[in-house]
Amino acid sequence: MSTGTPTTLLLLRHGETALTPQKRISGSGGPDPELSEAGLRQAEAAARRLAARGAVQAVVSSPLRRARQTAEAAARRLGLDVHIDEGLTEADFGAWEGLTFAEVRERHPDEMAAWLASPDAVPGGTGETFSSVARRATLSRDRLLARYEGRTVLVVSHVGVLRTLIRLALGAPPETLFRMELSAASLSAVTYDGQGNATVHSLNDTAHLADHR
Repeated sequence: MSTGTPTTLLLLRHGETALTPQKRISGSGGPDPELSEAGLRQAEAAARRLAARGAVQAVVSSPLRRARQTAEAAARRLGLDVHIDEGLTEADFGAWEGLTFAEVRERHPDEMAAWLASPDAVPGGTGETFSSVARRATLSRDRLLARYEGRTVLVVSHVGVLRTLIRLALGAPPETLFRMELSAASLSAVTYDGQGNATVHSLNDTAHLADHR
């Protein structure tokens, strides 16, 4: 039975790794990098912001190292445990892993054009489609809404998954995935009422990073 209190998902993108400033593609199909020194500072800055905000009652993370490290920083300050949800893992980008988008566009222009045009296109020959990402992100979202009904949950994940959750909340078409900026360690917020209707309250909030870039 619905509590009548909205459920809030605070969407935190992990902090930077060594690949982030180079804008290299880093999904689940390549190495599992840890946070860089800058990324660790960003994670701590986000953690302080969340602790000051209060009201966070659960922390859920992607299993990838960079997300777990970011989630652990927040959980320490919040006095909570980190719960892992496999559905929050970043997409696998196949042979594109480690390349920049400019390099992919130069080496595989037709593949890149197809991927930008359709959520059913397979990146890097063997990667995961955004249609697949949307299916598992939806399942993860529904699990969170059922398990934490009426509470505020910190969800630590990756740019592809978080963009997908925001796109689904807006009821927007797949091409909007490429029209959202979600910076490293940025916060966004979505609330869901008892009927599952979503409202996006903030997007790409980086105010806490002003002195930690």
